[in-house]
Amino acid sequence: MKLSTRSRAAVLSTALAGTLALAACGAANESEASSGGSGGGQGAAELSGDLVGAGASSQQAAMEAWQAGFEGEYPDVQFSYDPAGSGAGREQFIDGRADFAGSDAALDDEELTAAQERCGGGEVFELPNYISPIAVIFNLEGVDSLDLSPDVIARIFTGQITTWNDPAIAEANPDAQLPDTAITPVHRGDDSGTTDNFTDYLFQTAGDVWTSEPDGVWPLPGGEAANGTSGVVGVVESTVGAVTYADASRAGELGVASVAVGEEFVAPSAEAAAAVVENSPAVEGRGEYDFAIELNRQTEGSGEYPIVLVSYHVGCVEYDDQAAADNVKAFMSYVISEDGQSAAAENAGSAPISDSLREQAQPAVDAITAAG
Repeated sequence: MKLSTRSRAAVLSTALAGTLALAACGAANESEASSGGSGGGQGAAELSGDLVGAGASSQQAAMEAWQAGFEGEYPDVQFSYDPAGSGAGREQFIDGRADFAGSDAALDDEELTAAQERCGGGEVFELPNYISPIAVIFNLEGVDSLDLSPDVIARIFTGQITTWNDPAIAEANPDAQLPDTAITPVHRGDDSGTTDNFTDYLFQTAGDVWTSEPDGVWPLPGGEAANGTSGVVGVVESTVGAVTYADASRAGELGVASVAVGEEFVAPSAEAAAAVVENSPAVEGRGEYDFAIELNRQTEGSGEYPIVLVSYHVGCVEYDDQAAADNVKAFMSYVISEDGQSAAAENAGSAPISDSLREQAQPAVDAITAAG
């Protein structure tokens, strides 16, 4: 069980234990009050077997919370989640090696067709269950925050701006003591939904500088590469002058940039991420239970943060195996619940999904079943 072997800081673990104990207790009480709340009418004692997920490393901290809460309610289910990256998670789900995928990008048309085939020709669900800002984080002694425009961010990651005291950075940060330290851009080396979201932001907001179309694979040469969220954050932590893009919950003690939105600079926060999601349209032409979102990166709305990832859980509406269907249904029920979202927010700093997103997701979760 890969996720359970990853240790976190002692203070976070202590806080998480208390939070998850409450969440698990609340979830168990809900289960006792309503036998059909999760697991398709199965009681907690009747759920067993394996539940295998794989995908986005951005969800790792949230998944730890969801795993703890879910296992508190369903102790006989052997749950595992491999945070191998969004692309790997989608591949494992489509290949049948995972019961569900975590992905920071919605399925593209080719993947959607393959996923439907994996689901026996039936429907696929894509539920936006994890919402979090992607932060531009950096390691610069004496500088905790910076204001950066999309154009400047694009020029940093294309290698056009090479030192931290460049006039383009200094102009927007007149009070910062900027050294002439060389900038080391760090990008994901694996196929990553975080990269897909970040490059989509640059392509939409700084297209004159960033000409590469959005992709989960980093499109440019140069810079440093590392796999997974932990990988890129680790490089920045150990390298003075380094900068990367990563789930904001993983910024730790590193510096964090606010980005230009209209006439203001907006810092990454759960509230600002949720605001831009609420004002973004759904992707057209998808199935009844496919809720992929077309994010409005070019927003000028006050308090909206546009470098946001909406991380999905992707699975079959109909599984071949009854136990797999029951376990996925029970897990998704917990994830979208107020308890599940609160646990994730406490541990990962994510934005709890809105009541409208929960109401949208519930029929999809209710529809999860087994063939035959």
